[in-house]
Amino acid sequence: MMASYASFGNSKVDKFPQILWEQKSSSAYKNLCLVSAVFAFSVGLTIGILIPLMYFNNGYTVSTNNSSSSEDKVLPNASSIIRTIFLNNSYGYMNVSKVVYPTVSFVESSKPSAKENNDFIENGIYWGKQIENALPEGYRDQKHTIWSDYVNKAVAIRMENGCGRMQNRLVTFQDGLQGCVRYRQNTDQIQGELFSFYLAQILKLPNLAPSAVSIVDLDSPLWSNLHNEIASAQWNSNRPIVLTQFISNLNSANIPAVFKPLERHLNKYDVMNMTKSLLMDKNDVLKNLVELAQWSDLIIFDYLTANLDRIVNNLYNYQWNVNIMDAPAHNLAKKADSELLLFLDNESGLLHGYRLLKKYEIYHSILLDNLCVFRKQTANVIKKLKTKGNIGKLLRDMFEKRNSATVKDILPTLPDKSVKILNERIEKVYNQISRCESIFSNT
Repeated sequence: MMASYASFGNSKVDKFPQILWEQKSSSAYKNLCLVSAVFAFSVGLTIGILIPLMYFNNGYTVSTNNSSSSEDKVLPNASSIIRTIFLNNSYGYMNVSKVVYPTVSFVESSKPSAKENNDFIENGIYWGKQIENALPEGYRDQKHTIWSDYVNKAVAIRMENGCGRMQNRLVTFQDGLQGCVRYRQNTDQIQGELFSFYLAQILKLPNLAPSAVSIVDLDSPLWSNLHNEIASAQWNSNRPIVLTQFISNLNSANIPAVFKPLERHLNKYDVMNMTKSLLMDKNDVLKNLVELAQWSDLIIFDYLTANLDRIVNNLYNYQWNVNIMDAPAHNLAKKADSELLLFLDNESGLLHGYRLLKKYEIYHSILLDNLCVFRKQTANVIKKLKTKGNIGKLLRDMFEKRNSATVKDILPTLPDKSVKILNERIEKVYNQISRCESIFSNT
């Protein structure tokens, strides 16, 4: 009995430390699990908060850095979308030292021959002699002067709906010629149309139809036969209008493939690929390059004027309608008999477009920043304007010399603020030309 008890007692004493250790281990294990769970929860919560904050902070940097006005904050996501869609293929966002273009297929990675350079591209960034010689004549100084003199003596006999918006009218003169009248309640749209026309002449662009300013005066020979038509159109007397020569036989003009989202750049390598394409004969190649040469002028012109009613319209609406880049370009037409591109309806230029630069500048810059082939004549004018800084004087002198005292009393000249912005944009175009020279020039 004693032995049995002793045996039981020794066994109990031997197991007590083990039981105590097991209880302590279990408690420590539970504490460790609790600490691990709290730590994991804290880390997960922190990461879950920081990642969205970092994402949205980057997405709205542009918006928060601008002023608090509603116009400055319009569509913060739209800018991000447009940059993604339209800038990813830009040479400006790649390593230019390697000159790699994922959307351009270099033919045998060879440089163009001297003959190819002279024919299609000169010095790496200018349209060559063959392209320049094939460009349509268009409308130059003499034709503008003839039209201006004609309007001063013309007599209108009929006025009817036509030429675009509701208060525009198609006017027929007594000799059968016709003109388009642009009437606007806002004077700055008339200024924009007129001074954009003057700027095109300074740039030596032949793509704008001859235009002149007149005043709605029922006692003048021009309007004396149209009292009823003017009343029906709800025009007010003593309002400035722009009278543009009517151009017939026009077709719509589409945006070239190189300026659509899958391409979106034009440089000498793109031209090389077009000239070596097996899908087009030589006549089609030349025709396409002549059109692109006019587009290079259009891109510069629309950037300088900040025109909202042409390509910017397509770019802006692309975020909602991906097919819009396949539609005809707004306010752009092509003469069926000469392949001349006509830059129509420039009323948003230089004033209204400048007021909306904060909202639309990204769209204005897209094509300019990816253009590296220019007409040499246009580039030379830009360089001269940049050096002299006299664009304001040139435009105002044209306005003073070409218009009567009556017109100048009613229609203001170009404001100083617009001249300042125009000079800044001339410098931007100049810098783009210089940049392209540094990258693509053969010398």
